[in-house]
Amino acid sequence: MLVGVTILGDFILHYFGLVWIGRYMGIPGTLLIVLSLLYSLRKRKMIHVGKPRILLKVHELFTWLGALMIFIHSGVHFNAILPWLATIAMVVNVVSGLVGQYLLDRSRRHLASLRAQYQLDGMEKNEVEMALFWDSVTYDLMVKWRTVHFPISYAFAILAMSHIMSILLLWEWK
Repeated sequence: MLVGVTILGDFILHYFGLVWIGRYMGIPGTLLIVLSLLYSLRKRKMIHVGKPRILLKVHELFTWLGALMIFIHSGVHFNAILPWLATIAMVVNVVSGLVGQYLLDRSRRHLASLRAQYQLDGMEKNEVEMALFWDSVTYDLMVKWRTVHFPISYAFAILAMSHIMSILLLWEWK
């Protein structure tokens, strides 16, 4: 869907002669992606505002919209290798994020089915919670996913920052 909306957005800009808008869509797209990191900061207890579940939804929405804006920004108008590398890293990062979203949903469904089974087995509420805690600790798909997603995210961040810095250095400031 992201690719389809990107193509549609780029087509609309070209159709109405507004290609120049796409050139500047990288800025709000980048800002949305940076704001999406509030979820990660909250999860690591670096900030204490917001509910993690809501921040996760905001993270998903902002990264999707930010990626959309950056894809429209990049279009097919690459003139150098660095923007290509940054865009490829973002594509891999988005795909990795979608895999994480799938794994998180799968983990939640798995724990919900375990909860139901434990309750059917007649376990007390506190026993169910303790068993689910240990099941969630041992069900480490998300931990394994994070070990892959974080380096991908860092590579994207480094390439994106390099692209931004090169733009700022080489911009024809008049």
